[in-house]
This record gives sequence, structure tokens and C-alpha cells, in this order.
Amino acid sequence: MLESNASLSCAGCSAGGGDDGSTGRLGGPEAPPHDLSPTGHLVVAVCLGFIGTFGFMNNALVLLLFCRYRLLRSPINCLLVSISVSDLLVCVLGTPFSFAASTRGRWLIGGAGCVWYGFVNSFLGIVSLISLAVLSYERYCTMMGATQADATNYRKVIMGITFSWIYSMLWTVPPLFGWSRYGPEGPGTTCSVNWTTKTANNVSYIICLFFFCLILPFIVIVYSYGKLLQAIKQ
Repeated sequence: MLESNASLSCAGCSAGGGDDGSTGRLGGPEAPPHDLSPTGHLVVAVCLGFIGTFGFMNNALVLLLFCRYRLLRSPINCLLVSISVSDLLVCVLGTPFSFAASTRGRWLIGGAGCVWYGFVNSFLGIVSLISLAVLSYERYCTMMGATQADATNYRKVIMGITFSWIYSMLWTVPPLFGWSRYGPEGPGTTCSVNWTTKTANNVSYIICLFFFCLILPFIVIVYSYGKLLQAIKQ
């Protein structure tokens, strides 16, 4: 299924490339219509290199401190660690490929790699966003609750972390099985969900993804912190 999805999503990622004969360049009917100058690709590569390096270092430091100091291992900090893990995985499993592609001005790891990159980045990005929503709701429940928070009760937090990862998986797996698909975007050095195709299959997925993985968690975050701010002011 992954191979068939890759062949549809990145039809021109084969060695033949485009009309100009460049090797491995995203071509075919699904190729991105826009391209960057060599300077533009260099600027993107520098930015991705900076983001990937410092993102890896900062999130690795968070995990190191959490593992080293028992005092930091509170239930609420476990949610922050979940976010750091997802961000760290993006820096390891996603950013290096887009960085390498930007340095060469073309996608380098073929159609299956494009699908992999799109899935991993979508999945881990949604994990971080849903985890932020769970974190805001947990803080809301803790602050507004009548009883004092139990610093030794990890059950609710573990349930929240598990929910974040499973929920994100449920919304990023469908493109691998035919509900929309992952493919090249922008100048052809990154891959994501197919945002541009105007078919019912694709548009329905984009609408659902936009609502359930962006609007809904955003509403939870705004509501939770809004109530907390209102309580503090009173």
C-alpha cells in the first residue's frame, strides 16, 4: 500500500527526473508548480539546519534533565516530555531529509521517501499540537478543581499522552490508504498532505484534518487558558 501511494504521490521522483534531465527531481503531473532560485534553496537550507540543530539540542537537553533529576518527574512534566519527544523525532526523522533536499535543490529519496516524510512530519506535528491541548485542559482541571493536585497520580497524564499519539495516528494514516495522499509541496524539497487537488476525496480529508487537528485543539487551548485567566483576575 505504501508503494502504490508513493507511485501516485510522487510520480516523477524516479531517476529520470524532469525535462531538464536532472536526476531525482520531482516531476510528472503532481510536481510543484513553483521553484526557488539556488539562493532561495540555500536560505531554506540554512534555516532548516539551524532549526534542526537547535531543536535537537534543546529537546535532547529537556529529556536529559527529566531523566537525571527525579524532582522534575511530575505528572504535568510528562506531558512536556511527550511534546519534546515528538519535536526531537521531527529533528531526527524529518528535518535532515528536507535539509539535504534544499542543499541540492531537489528531493533526494524518491516517492516512498516522500510519503514517509509527509506522514512522519504530519503525525509528529499533530502529536505536539494535541499534546498542547491536553496540557492546557489538564492545567485547567487542576487549577479549577476543588481538591489539590496529586503529584503522584500519573494515570490521567498517561491517558492524555496515549490519547495524543493515538488520535494523531488516526488522522495521519488515512492518506496511506487512499483518503487523500502525501506528496511534494512548495518548491519540491518537502512533502506533505496534498493540499491542492480539488477532488471530493482530497477536499473532504483536508476539511476534516483542518477541523479536528487544528480548529478543535485551538478551541480547547483558548477555552482552557481563557478560563484560567478569568479565574486569576477574579
